[in-house]
Amino acid sequence: MKIVSVTDNQEMSKKAAEIIRELVLRKPDAVLGLATGGTPEGTYQQLVKDHQENGTSYRSIRTVNLDEYAGIDPKDPNSYYAYMKQHFFDHVDLPDGQYFLPNGLDTSKEACMRYDALIDSLGGVDLQLLGIGRNGHIGFNEPGSSLTLGTHVVKLTESTRHANARYFGSIEDVPTEAVTMGIGTILKSRKILLIASGEEKADALGKLVLANRADSRFPASALTQHKNVIIIADEAALSQTKVSKD
Repeated sequence: MKIVSVTDNQEMSKKAAEIIRELVLRKPDAVLGLATGGTPEGTYQQLVKDHQENGTSYRSIRTVNLDEYAGIDPKDPNSYYAYMKQHFFDHVDLPDGQYFLPNGLDTSKEACMRYDALIDSLGGVDLQLLGIGRNGHIGFNEPGSSLTLGTHVVKLTESTRHANARYFGSIEDVPTEAVTMGIGTILKSRKILLIASGEEKADALGKLVLANRADSRFPASALTQHKNVIIIADEAALSQTKVSKD
């Protein structure tokens, strides 16, 4: 596990975008695993800027997203499909039909299995972008989640729903369930890039850095079992760890 310490959110976003851009240039038909939420917004901004200024092409890239809220139509502005369109898909030359998200309107076991089969059919994920929740969740794999599951439906904890309420207006409007890649699916990725910013992530990141084994009570600890993990975090997020600036 390599840890890269940066000054702030902007530098974190630039570093993460550089790693993704390098992969896109080296392997034009790579499969990117993408994440949503506040943390990766700056990374997507940097990738869009690079595409517009340098012409980095996504014409042959395929993408798969970590998760989607259950019961939300893709056309709903609070869906992760809408998020990805707003922040990335609509601003680069990634063709329709080459980006995929879990179907929040079909939460059957069969649909979850089809999503994992789709990822396998693409050749697997070359690089998976991750954030980390305050309770250590990755994707929507909450504490107590199996560390071997594939894509599945999960009940969201109240802390996660409260953290996401700012996007919905009120906690009552936040869905109670989501479809998420399981940790078993995430760990199949050839490379994992976890980004974290802000003091509110310091406790979770501190626990991850100190973890020496996988523990379902802290889902992010499963990353200790992966051989190619890069963490890019700003000084605030690393304030509870002993990591010098890269």
